Amino acid sequence: MMKREKKKKKITLFSVCLAIVFLLVCFLMIVPLWKVFVDSLDLHTAYGMKMWPKKFGFDGYISVFTNPTLYQPLLVSVITTIAGTFIGLILSTFGAYVLIQWEMPGRTFIANMLLFTMIFSGGMIPTYLVINNLHLTNTLWSVILVPALNVYNLVLMRNFFEGIPVSLFESATIDGCTPVGIFFRIVLPLSKAALAAIGLMFAVSYWNDYTNYKLYITNSDLYNFQMKLRSVILGSDLPIANGSATANTVKNAATMVAIIPFMILYPFCQKYFVTGVNIGAVKE
Repeated sequence: MMKREKKKKKITLFSVCLAIVFLLVCFLMIVPLWKVFVDSLDLHTAYGMKMWPKKFGFDGYISVFTNPTLYQPLLVSVITTIAGTFIGLILSTFGAYVLIQWEMPGRTFIANMLLFTMIFSGGMIPTYLVINNLHLTNTLWSVILVPALNVYNLVLMRNFFEGIPVSLFESATIDGCTPVGIFFRIVLPLSKAALAAIGLMFAVSYWNDYTNYKLYITNSDLYNFQMKLRSVILGSDLPIANGSATANTVKNAATMVAIIPFMILYPFCQKYFVTGVNIGAVKE
């Protein structure tokens, strides 16, 4: 048998420049993160860029996790992230399923009105007035419901649902399945990739939320971890340093605590994230 000759890819100037730019972008993203990680483990008081800790220790992380004032903000972040992601997925999936009902009167008008809000919205002040009139200020519902109404994620979910073969809907209807049954028995089981991708985007949005807490929450007992992290970074509410930890060590350790959860979660969701975003983006 004759071996097939492998075609050698020609290295062009464009590909070399593209690789250099990509490496530069990766470098600019990784270096700051690496500095924060190193400083969170360095018990030395010297500032500056270091590749490795001069005095290694976990006292910074111990100071963060043993401080009672950080328990409640961390708990608020966990609760709002779980509840907000769940509610956001419910609104996105139900709304997307309604928009793919081709026989529904006014379907195109409703879809266009939703798309219109992505370009023109009421803005910060009208939204605040609505939240205030609904008596949701200084409640966790304000920071849960506002990000949950995300038209962009709804449109992504609708595009994914439209990629499901129509024959499946027709077969289920012939077998006597109701629209609600079709949604739970056919649509949702086939949408695991989209649910994982959009759920991850919701979760990241809720976990890193700072603006909504700043706008709608004045009660410090309802602050999330990001709001508390700001106070720690500014030094106005720095946790007590345990052992040999310095103030700089504690600040960087608190920053890493806010970053690490999704650094651990993302590799497990990466395949669903890529698949969920790409499917439905290109129409045949």
